[in-house]
Amino acid sequence: MYAARFSCVIFDMDGTLTQTNELIFASFNHVMQKYLGKTLTAREIIALFGPPEEGGLQKMLSEHDVVPALDELCEFYSRNHEAMARLHDGVEDILNMLKAKGVRLAVFTGKGRRTAKITLDEFNLTKYFDVIISGNDVVNHKPHPEGIQKILKHFSLEPSEALMVGDGMSDVKASRAAGVKMGAVVWDCYDKDRVLAENTDLVFHSVQELRDWFHHHLN
Repeated sequence: MYAARFSCVIFDMDGTLTQTNELIFASFNHVMQKYLGKTLTAREIIALFGPPEEGGLQKMLSEHDVVPALDELCEFYSRNHEAMARLHDGVEDILNMLKAKGVRLAVFTGKGRRTAKITLDEFNLTKYFDVIISGNDVVNHKPHPEGIQKILKHFSLEPSEALMVGDGMSDVKASRAAGVKMGAVVWDCYDKDRVLAENTDLVFHSVQELRDWFHHHLN
């Protein structure tokens, strides 16, 4: 019932477009093991999310270790991307369909510019997006709505014209703060129960379900 006025769709990346969460956890633990001699649980790593990778590292490491650790994290992320990450089946079909219908597409991800570029380039996704906002492109990170607001300003759109599609609580909170409708996707969600409990405007349990919804509502 909302799609008739959606001229822009804003996608989160990890857990939404891509299956990259395990790669993220492994990348953090690669440097945690080296610098701290220990690894963190997935939940502990998730607690570091919000700012891009260097923000998480700053919470765990000494100041002089953050820059080299970030370089090593990004190198591990890039080197293991092919083996540990994949594009969710059907995502590219959705992006092609939306582009063909003239919908403006954007990415708003909390990950840093370096790892975001690695993933977008590896999966040949950059060409689909008119705007890409990473965690390095905002002063206030998710769940703050700054990234969404930047995208709306870029396209000169009202909040009612955009839909946020993401899998995290930070996406839910950012979309609400920005006044845009939220489509929660839970096919690769590490916080599924909490996201579902939020009663977002729309919920999609599979990529195919999201594709079908766009197909029926954007014609």
